[in-house]
Amino acid sequence: MKTRTLLTLIIFTLSTVLQLAKAQTVNYNSWDSFLQKHVNSNGEVNYKAITSDKQLLQTILDEFSKNKPDHTWTKNETLAYWINAYNAFTIKLIINNYPVKSIKDIKKPWDQEFISIGKVPMSLNEIEHEILRKMNEPRIHFAIVCASFSCPKLQNKAFTAKNLDSQLTTATKEFLADKNRNNISENDIEISKIFDWFSKDFTENGTLFEFLNQYSDIQISPNAKKRFKDYNWALNE
Repeated sequence: MKTRTLLTLIIFTLSTVLQLAKAQTVNYNSWDSFLQKHVNSNGEVNYKAITSDKQLLQTILDEFSKNKPDHTWTKNETLAYWINAYNAFTIKLIINNYPVKSIKDIKKPWDQEFISIGKVPMSLNEIEHEILRKMNEPRIHFAIVCASFSCPKLQNKAFTAKNLDSQLTTATKEFLADKNRNNISENDIEISKIFDWFSKDFTENGTLFEFLNQYSDIQISPNAKKRFKDYNWALNE
């Protein structure tokens, strides 16, 4: 009986070690190189060039498919994985339909279950709403990209668990400072509709203005007038 118990403990320990090793060894080197090759510093994507680089993209997507996060992953490991996966599969969606002028020209772009993660079909909406938004990190909205001009820019470096906090802060600050997407002054703000569509996410721990003031170079008055900018769905190329 003791031998069986010891054997069970050894098997459990080995399984745990293997799962931890899986999380710790996942890297995004290929995805990082792909982004630096095809995305410029303004977040513009060279989709035309990617059409000739489909095999590399597919190899990257296959890596995401084979390395689904589990309970052994840290929050930052899980967040980095799903942010990177969301952006990579968004590019895949555009390439599947390219040339296209807007992601909204594609039939049900966010509901298509064209994503395979651990052999389970998923949609972009499922990743965003059922996974990422439930992780209580509102800055994900400035990291995941909907392939459109008014979206936050696609960062041309992969997100990593180690640098995630600083990367999310940088992405948020860049988005707020970008006058194509937000116009902020002390008493008057015209901001992205992202802050309207996902208002609940930005007010979990305070007001919207309090959230904005954490990342804006200009401190906004609590009595400032607020408007939302029209959203430009033109392709981010």
